[in-house]
Amino acid sequence: MSTLIITGASSGIGLATAQRFLEHGHRVINLSRRPCPLDGVEHRSCDLADPQARTAVLAALSADLGDPQPLILIHNAALLRSDSTAETADEALRAVLEINLVAPNALNRALIPLMAPGSAIIYVGSTLSEKAVAGSFSYVTTKHASIGMMRATCQDLAGRQIHTACVCPGFTDTEMLRDHVPADALTSIAGMSTFGRLVEPAEIADTLHFTANAPVLNGAVVHANLGQIES
Repeated sequence: MSTLIITGASSGIGLATAQRFLEHGHRVINLSRRPCPLDGVEHRSCDLADPQARTAVLAALSADLGDPQPLILIHNAALLRSDSTAETADEALRAVLEINLVAPNALNRALIPLMAPGSAIIYVGSTLSEKAVAGSFSYVTTKHASIGMMRATCQDLAGRQIHTACVCPGFTDTEMLRDHVPADALTSIAGMSTFGRLVEPAEIADTLHFTANAPVLNGAVVHANLGQIES
C-alpha cells in the first residue's frame, strides 16, 4: 500500500482526505503547522511558507522514506486572502506564491526521486483555477498557475509511470471558505451549484482518492463542483 504525503491536513479538505486514505490502509504523513487530529496520521510540523523549515522537514522525510516506493503526494495547503489587482503589494503576493506554488515545487523536487512507478502527484486546485471573482487576486492567480504546474509535471515525468492531475473543488464547506465569505453570502454561493448546496469536504476526499489511483487521468483537470450554474 502506498504512502500518502499531504500538506494541510489539519482541517477541511486535507483532514477529510487524510481520513479517507487511512480508511483504505495507507500510511499518511501530514505536513503543516497545525497537527492533524486523526489517530494514525504522522504529523511533521512545518511552516510551508518558510524555506528553511521546508528544507529541514523534507530532508528528514526523505531519510525516513529511504528507497523509492509508491508515494501519493497531494498538494492541498493553500493561502487565500482578500485582495485585488490594484492594491496588492509585491511582498503580499510573494507570501501567497510561497505557499501555493513554491512549496509544491520544493516538495516535488525532494520527493520525485523517491517515487517508484505507480506513484501520483495530485494538485488541489479550485473552481477559481479557470474562473475569477473580484477580491481574490492572489488566490485566483496561483490557482490558475497550479493547473499549469500540473500539466508541466505530466510532460516532464513522461515514461516514469507517475501520474498527475489537478482536482478543482467547487465552493466547499471549509474553514477557509467561511473565513473568506461573509455568513450572509453563503446561501447565495451555495445556490451557484445545480444541487443548491456547498460541496462537502468528504466528497472532495473521495475524488482525490479516486484520482490518485487512476493513472488514466494523467494530465487531467477534474472538476468537482456539483455542476456550477453558468451566468
